[in-house]
Amino acid sequence: RSCPTGVFLLDIKQNELKMKPAFFSKDSCYLPPLRYPALCTLRGDPRADEYQYIIHGGKTPNNELSDKIYFMSLVSKTSKKMTFQCIEKDLGGDVPEARYGHTINVVHSRGKSMSVLFGGRSYTPLAQRTTEKWNSVVDCLPYVFLIDFEFGCCTSYILPELQDGLSFHVSIARDDTIYILGGHSLQNNTRSPNLYKLKIDLPLGSPAVTCTILPGGISVSSAIVTQISDTEFVLVGGYQSDNQKRLACNTIVLEDSKIEIVESVSPEWSPDIKHCRMWFGCDMGKGSVLLGIPGANKQIIPEANYFYILRCKGAEEDKEEELITQICSQTSSEDPGDSAPFEDSEEFCFSAEANSFDADDADTYNEDDEEDESETGYWITCCA
Repeated sequence: RSCPTGVFLLDIKQNELKMKPAFFSKDSCYLPPLRYPALCTLRGDPRADEYQYIIHGGKTPNNELSDKIYFMSLVSKTSKKMTFQCIEKDLGGDVPEARYGHTINVVHSRGKSMSVLFGGRSYTPLAQRTTEKWNSVVDCLPYVFLIDFEFGCCTSYILPELQDGLSFHVSIARDDTIYILGGHSLQNNTRSPNLYKLKIDLPLGSPAVTCTILPGGISVSSAIVTQISDTEFVLVGGYQSDNQKRLACNTIVLEDSKIEIVESVSPEWSPDIKHCRMWFGCDMGKGSVLLGIPGANKQIIPEANYFYILRCKGAEEDKEEELITQICSQTSSEDPGDSAPFEDSEEFCFSAEANSFDADDADTYNEDDEEDESETGYWITCCA
């Protein structure tokens, strides 16, 4: 009731998890609640503080897949209310089908920017469905989609190095290059050990997309990556098999079009995390990862999710990673025992900058903070 839009802002300060409802402007389109959509941040200038979120795909509460693409940007911010604008984007050309478990990144080349979409799962095409497996999911074809939002066009590329469709993989973008790591293939029931390097060149004419298979990959799905410096990332979490979590951590360094992946010191995982069947989480920005586990094995509030914050420190800081229990819980919306495959368990897909709230949390009265009841929900316009 306190958040009619269904979108919340998450922030962690002094080991407290704070949630604030987000509001949308009157000219916003309807953004349905989605589970595991692909999301990335788009900055006009890499050094700019203003940015937009690109949201694509995902499952709706009715278990339907979405092929919509949304742009969401902050339009106003006060100490008690943050208002976003949400716009649906129409595309032409090779439009990607509805899917989930995919990734989307932004690359920069020759002064131009373009979005790159890869992987995911979708339902079996209607012509191939049977009564027994009507809503079965399958791997999407391993196409690479280049999306130009400025002109609203999309082009797909078939690369011989990419033979299998992958879901819940990791993708890291830097300049004109995207690295794809891990991921799960339903067709082969494997987690890819390959490390792919996608290079996108954006000359005046047609874009050029090349793929190289590099050594040193990791067989993992649903892993989380957080950035701790300009060139350094930490990979944490995920699953290395259908019934085994991956408790090891890795440091990823990107420099001069090269990538280096080394195993790093893992934190002292709590017994709850070590023995839980599944876990989920998201990157909270600036080296912080929010991890959640179902409370099915706990006697107190068994239907709750319990959250932890993992802080990863860069080379210039103390390299220890500490795990701090969060004294908070969230009611689970589904029975963990009936959960789909592990990598489908990611609940948190909406990342937030660590300074989302900054000093505006001060409880000072401001007339502009008073809620306007005319703007709490969505506005729907109907025309003949």
